[in-house]
Amino acid sequence: MFGGKGGVGKTSCSAASALWAAEHGKETLIISTDPAHSLSDSFDQQVGGEVKKIEGCSNLFALELDPRKAFEEYRKKLSEAEDFEEQAQAVLQEIGSLSSMTPPGTDEAIAFAKVLEFIEKPEYDLVVFDTAPTGHTLRLLSLPDILNSWVVNLIKIRVYMSKLTGLFRRLIGRGGEEDKTLELLEKLKETIGVARKTLKDPNETAFVIVMIPEAMAIFETERLLSSLIEYEIPCDHIIVNMIYPDIPNCPFCRARRQMQQENLNDIREIYDDFSITEVPLFDTEIRGLDMLKKLSEVLFA
Repeated sequence: MFGGKGGVGKTSCSAASALWAAEHGKETLIISTDPAHSLSDSFDQQVGGEVKKIEGCSNLFALELDPRKAFEEYRKKLSEAEDFEEQAQAVLQEIGSLSSMTPPGTDEAIAFAKVLEFIEKPEYDLVVFDTAPTGHTLRLLSLPDILNSWVVNLIKIRVYMSKLTGLFRRLIGRGGEEDKTLELLEKLKETIGVARKTLKDPNETAFVIVMIPEAMAIFETERLLSSLIEYEIPCDHIIVNMIYPDIPNCPFCRARRQMQQENLNDIREIYDDFSITEVPLFDTEIRGLDMLKKLSEVLFA
C-alpha cells in the first residue's frame, strides 16, 4: 500500500513499483481508489473501472476503483437477493430496507472489500494499492471496523426478519428456501475478517509512505504514522520524492535545495529506524512506461 499527502507522487511511485514487480516475473495488479484516477495518466493509457492489462507489460494489470459504483453494485446484489412474497415485503417495509442502512464511509468500505476479493485470488502474486491523499487513507484504515460493525448489525436484523417472514414462506410452501441476502452478508463479514488479518500481517502487507522534503509533509507523515501504529499496519519504508538537484547558476533552485536538505536531515533523524529511499526531481514528467521504468530503477537501486 502506498500513501501520503496529495501531490507527493504516490501514484507515480506505486505505478513504478508495480511495473518493476511485473517485469521481474510477478503477476501484478495495481488498484487505485483515488477519485482523481491518476493511474491512467501515469501509464499514459486508459485504465478505467474494470481490470485491464497494461499494454507493453505482460504481467501488469490495473484497475481504477470507483467506491460509489462498487457500493451500488453491492446494493443491487442485496436487492436481487431479497426475493420475498408480497406479505413478507410488507413486513420488510415496516422494519426498513437493509440496503439503505448505511453509515458514512460505507461506500468506501464496500470498495475496500472489493479490493480484498482480488487479494484473495491466486492469479496475482502481488496487489499494489494506490490510496487517495492522507485524509482518505486515514478513513480507509478504519473501514474494516466500520464495515464489520455495520454488517454484524445487519445480520442480526436479517435473522430477526427471517423469523418473521419464515411464517409467510411456510404458508405458501417455500419454507426450505435459503436466505440469499443473509448469505451475502455472511460472506462480506468473512471478507472483512480476512481484511483485518491481511492488513496487520507484515508477511502479507507493507505500507509505504511517500513524502517530499517539506515541513508540512513531515507533519502529515507523523499523523499518518500515528494511525498506522494505532491500526497495527506494518510500515518501515519511506520514499522521499522530488529532491532538488544542485544547480549552481540558479539561485532559486539552490534556495529550494538548501531548504530541502535541512528537512532531509530532520527526516533522516526522525525516521532513523526506517528504510528511506531518496528520489531526485526528474526533469521530465513521470508518465508512460519508459519514465516509470526510470523511476523504478531509482526506487529499487
